Amino acid sequence: MASAALIEGFERRFLAARPLPSFPWRSLEEKLKNSLDSELLLNILQKTVLHPLCVKHPPSVKYTRCFLSELIKKHEAAHTEPLDELYEALAEILSAEESTQCHRSYLLPSGNSVSLSESTAIISQGTTGLVTWEAALYLAEWAIENPATFTNRTVLELGSGAGFTGLAICKMCSPKAYLFSDCHSQVLQQLKGNILLNGFLLEPDSTAPLQPSVSTLVSPKPTVMAVQLDWDLVTTEQLSVFQPDVVIAADVLYDPEIILSLIGVLQKLSACQAHQGSPEVYIAFTIRNPDTYQMFKTELRLENSEKSIYKRETKVEGLTHCAYWTLLPPLIRQ
Repeated sequence: MASAALIEGFERRFLAARPLPSFPWRSLEEKLKNSLDSELLLNILQKTVLHPLCVKHPPSVKYTRCFLSELIKKHEAAHTEPLDELYEALAEILSAEESTQCHRSYLLPSGNSVSLSESTAIISQGTTGLVTWEAALYLAEWAIENPATFTNRTVLELGSGAGFTGLAICKMCSPKAYLFSDCHSQVLQQLKGNILLNGFLLEPDSTAPLQPSVSTLVSPKPTVMAVQLDWDLVTTEQLSVFQPDVVIAADVLYDPEIILSLIGVLQKLSACQAHQGSPEVYIAFTIRNPDTYQMFKTELRLENSEKSIYKRETKVEGLTHCAYWTLLPPLIRQ
């Protein structure tokens, strides 16, 4: 692995706070064996702990401490020349206090980035929405590879969580309007903070449609809203305000009890836009429980007997644990 690629591998993983075992440690060891110079380690330090994004939006103290400890181990094992900056960085982090909030930053193909404030706990305040889940990353990657799906269109995201997928789409795919939503008030509060953190202005909650007129111009920044949306309580009339062209959701099917609620809200969205055609729907989730996965497909097919919402399952090449659905009503009965 070339030095530039190695450094980038560390940079991307550290900014996104990926698990430490996923880092290219073995490649680093090989590089250090062939050089007594500490320049490579200094470059890695500058692209991780000392990166401007990390200085502005730091990862968790514990994560940074563990990373630096591992980097120092590699440095000492290789017997390269001393590097004071490593130990200075460790001393600084050892004196820092841990917080319940931390940051992750993701570099986009455009050179731009998405930074998120997240909870340090996976389950926090009774919700899983305070962290970014794998399927959100996969769906964002798919969206970036298929920008025409979102360009100059109104997008509704169900269960936005920390907001990564939507922020990536807003920065890379030029939607006309993007509507983030979640049912948990604490998640919504953090979500709004992340939207502002990434340079977008939030429109006030309103009952006016997001796209009152049709335009062929691509706006540099979409209209952005964040609303509290309970799938079981929301009415067709309330949903009709949004008029989305595209509906997306990522990793919202972690509990079997949620499946019927999701199908219900998709039906309502289909019904309230019958006069202009139902929205395209893209759902991604990691298959943790095969029974939940099968139940989702079964319920979609059952609903299909009256008002079809299930058309086809499509696999995205290279994604082994993530399933995507394109739900394009009116659909053909399976």
